[in-house]
Amino acid sequence: MNILVIGGGGREHTIAWKLLQSPKVKKVYCAPGNGGIAGLAQNVPIGVNDFAALAQFAKDEGIDLTVVGPEDPLLGGIVDFFEERNLPIYGPNGKAALIEGSKSFAKSLMKRYNIPTSEYESFLDYESAIAYVREKGAPIVVKADGLAAGKGVVVAETLQEAEEALRHIMQDHVFGEAGARVVIEECMRGEELSLLAFVDGETVKPMITSQDHKRIFNDDLGPNTGGMGTYAPVPHMSDALVDEVVETIVKPMAKGMASDGIPFKGILYTGLMITEQGPKVVEFNARFGDPETQVILPLLETDLVDIFVATIKGELDAVDVTWKKGSAVCVVMAAPGYPGEYPKGQVIQGLDKVRDQVTVFHAGTKETDEGIVTSGGRVLGVVGTGENLEKAREAAYAAVAEISFEGAQYRTDIAVKAMKHQK
Repeated sequence: MNILVIGGGGREHTIAWKLLQSPKVKKVYCAPGNGGIAGLAQNVPIGVNDFAALAQFAKDEGIDLTVVGPEDPLLGGIVDFFEERNLPIYGPNGKAALIEGSKSFAKSLMKRYNIPTSEYESFLDYESAIAYVREKGAPIVVKADGLAAGKGVVVAETLQEAEEALRHIMQDHVFGEAGARVVIEECMRGEELSLLAFVDGETVKPMITSQDHKRIFNDDLGPNTGGMGTYAPVPHMSDALVDEVVETIVKPMAKGMASDGIPFKGILYTGLMITEQGPKVVEFNARFGDPETQVILPLLETDLVDIFVATIKGELDAVDVTWKKGSAVCVVMAAPGYPGEYPKGQVIQGLDKVRDQVTVFHAGTKETDEGIVTSGGRVLGVVGTGENLEKAREAAYAAVAEISFEGAQYRTDIAVKAMKHQK
């Protein structure tokens, strides 16, 4: 098979790497790809939202399967565009992807299907939103309704912070159209975890659990980022808890969407808060998470191609999805200044020193005559695997110590808290 992966980050590098382990795969192309992907697949200089050029490429090169990484093209309807041209593609269509693209749409579905989540209201005008926040008080959560690259959520500990967030989103339009509507939610307390699942309408096959570290600094301090590291599986998320999430959240969502005529086919990512009242939904995403993918796929035993093809055919129930024993830990190396302004073009040293048990997935890199250079905020995801979290973490950080670029920043506490649960 010839496969086209759409996207150019760490998630897409991981997907391409995993697909190439399948004996069914002949060649993988990646559009637009990055400096690391170039080492194993062929990069194609086409943007993720140039549907016509992507479809033409798929036709010209005899692509047997296209896999969509990022959320933007999914929400823009790339799956519908390809399906209309009889080009096999993996991911939810534009209507189903709204579960990520509109927080108010996702909340309304959860309300209708009785899925546990926080109390909320959505607003189109600033005055009503301010009045609601003042009535409810702090702490409270303010979210831009649309896609805001993971930065449209403010957990306001004070009324002043909540009002400031509303001003930024609704009056200063810092997220553009994504902030035309806001969703205001009660602030849930507990531990955040992620459960991703392969879904083909009503069939749900959960993946292993993972936990992201969103804040830039150790001990979960500093501003939110796209994710500074992850680990899988989560030792303190028991099989019973996973079953509860699947039965009370993921399956009812899949079943409800199917019965509403918007069946979800692809990766359903459930962001959870484990509260005193049980698991509740923080948000849904319509694709693999980044950097969760970097720790989940190395532990997948089943051929990823089989899962993707079965999903498209509506035959996922016939696939036995199995996982390797052991753990994976991903440490993100980011550019100095991230998640704010950051420099690009810094040469990365030490990539050739990485040993067994470690895979480096490139997120923001570029191939140049000088070598691989930085080209994004999150630059590399250094992933260690091992028989337990301790061994996986050891491997990841040993590799991080070998790799360098000017001003590189990374957290030194990825999976530290989780290791206490494992012993």
